[in-house]
Amino acid sequence: MELLSENRSFGGRQQVWRHASSTCNCDMTFGAYLPPQAEERPVPVLWYLSGLTCTHENAMTKGGFQEHAARHGVAVLFPDTSPRGEGVADDPAYDMGQGAGFYLNATEDPWKPHFRMYDYIVTELRALVLDNLPLRNRHGITGHSMGGHGALTIALRNPDLFESLSAFAPIAHPTTSDWGRKQLTGYLGADEASWRNHDATLLANERGWKSDILIDQGAKDQFLNLLKPEALAAALTQNRIPSTFRMQAGYDHSYFFVNSFAGDHVAWHAARLNRE
Repeated sequence: MELLSENRSFGGRQQVWRHASSTCNCDMTFGAYLPPQAEERPVPVLWYLSGLTCTHENAMTKGGFQEHAARHGVAVLFPDTSPRGEGVADDPAYDMGQGAGFYLNATEDPWKPHFRMYDYIVTELRALVLDNLPLRNRHGITGHSMGGHGALTIALRNPDLFESLSAFAPIAHPTTSDWGRKQLTGYLGADEASWRNHDATLLANERGWKSDILIDQGAKDQFLNLLKPEALAAALTQNRIPSTFRMQAGYDHSYFFVNSFAGDHVAWHAARLNRE
């Protein structure tokens, strides 16, 4: 791991790291906020997965998580959204290629040599940060938009790895959405059976969740028809999964929305991560 930058923030340290990824076959960059409590002891960690077009930097600088993480003694990790660099496949559209990894393992060319974001988050980066940063092996996960999709699908498939789960305006039912069908076809092929593990609504129906879930959605989100929150809300209700699903009046899809409710999500995760 190569430390690219470090800045004091609310008594803690906001770091940016780069490392060679054997999973993605390229260098990967991520942000890590270590609260002041990490100077004295390992702390639990909240993963934040970002949305389309973002890097590790967007939520790190616009999300407003550091103040709340410092208050509750929780680290926050900000992974990148895709592999990047020379030789990594890309697409002219904003919703495919670099910046749009969709947190899955691609099986189709030209994506499969590098686009393995599911394994990167679940296995490689998790092991790397536990070995090199002062973190407890207690994890929560959240994310926004494409990152909310990633948080939900990764946690629902790996309940043993995460103690808490939330999302901001997630892409909730991608197998039926233009934000999903295009990407799932491109990365995984035309066989829709292979898409099921990457749809939070289907996973909630098929697998459930061991605890409760917090979801915030802006009621004035300009992408509501693509996100399909009503499908996920119905699945949570039908499967009696304890959940708090809040439609926030007047809020859109921007980081102003994320920033407004970041404190609620950090506090919610901290309460569950600090349970023994």
